[in-house]
Amino acid sequence: MKTTIPAEPGQPSKGLEERTIPAPAAPISKLGIAAVVVTVVLWASAFVGIRAVGPSFSPGSLTLGRLAVAAVVLGLVVLPTLEHWPSKREWGPILAYGVMWFGGYNVALNAAEHMLDAGTSAMLINVSPILIAVMAGVVLKEGFPRWLIIGSVVAFGGVAMIALGSGQRSTADVAGVLLCLLAAVLAAVSVIIQKPVLRKFTAAQATWFGILVGAVCCLPWTGQLVMEVQSAPLPATLGLVYLGIFPTAIAFTTWAYALSLISAGRLAATTYLVPGTTILISWAVLNEVPSIWGLIGGVVCLIGVGLTRRRSL
Repeated sequence: MKTTIPAEPGQPSKGLEERTIPAPAAPISKLGIAAVVVTVVLWASAFVGIRAVGPSFSPGSLTLGRLAVAAVVLGLVVLPTLEHWPSKREWGPILAYGVMWFGGYNVALNAAEHMLDAGTSAMLINVSPILIAVMAGVVLKEGFPRWLIIGSVVAFGGVAMIALGSGQRSTADVAGVLLCLLAAVLAAVSVIIQKPVLRKFTAAQATWFGILVGAVCCLPWTGQLVMEVQSAPLPATLGLVYLGIFPTAIAFTTWAYALSLISAGRLAATTYLVPGTTILISWAVLNEVPSIWGLIGGVVCLIGVGLTRRRSL
């Protein structure tokens, strides 16, 4: 944005100087803020829900069950208003984030939470917002400020602390850390791919298409899901249904809606509220508290995030 300012005092006036200054960031609407809050709370509850139903469902079957429920629920909303399906060209990015985010991310996270507590898992997934900010700066041209690099280094240091602390306990914990990091990478890449899709489709439609793709990828676990549902206690089955409706159908839609209004890097930073919320819910519901290394590493991650949000002078 360009603006004009008077000449410096004591200097000859040659009209008005023209200076280019950065345009102020557009304010986020109340609906956008509400969408972010809903996403943060429901995604935080997902880490606890996955941990709670984990003993009854394997990673693949849990993903399939969750996506199947979400596909039905969200389909009831999307199909009556769907005017056209994606073209062959438009299916490309949808297939990509459907496979990586709704399929791969969920399977990796479910497997990780068989080894790690909910709070630690949520902290490790917090690598994703930094990756999103970096890729958004390069791919989506949202900027690549100096503080983003500094904060990223600090946050990765926090992840390293969590990983080292986990490694001192067992190799299973290390595997859980690596699975969480894999999930974080898949989520970050998917957000960048999904952003342009939201220019052509509504948040609910873009989310539903991705859920359908993820569910199809998980169909090989159909037999296992049927057996596990038959043997699972009712609370576990209800937990699976909850995961399908709230953290999946609703939260992924509110995320997509917010992403259509806010830059990917800026929105990603809000998900750093998820770990703290997860720890509180996990403490209340599952009586789980992360290890001291997990807590310290999580704090360092959050400090890194704070640095990424500073503006370069």
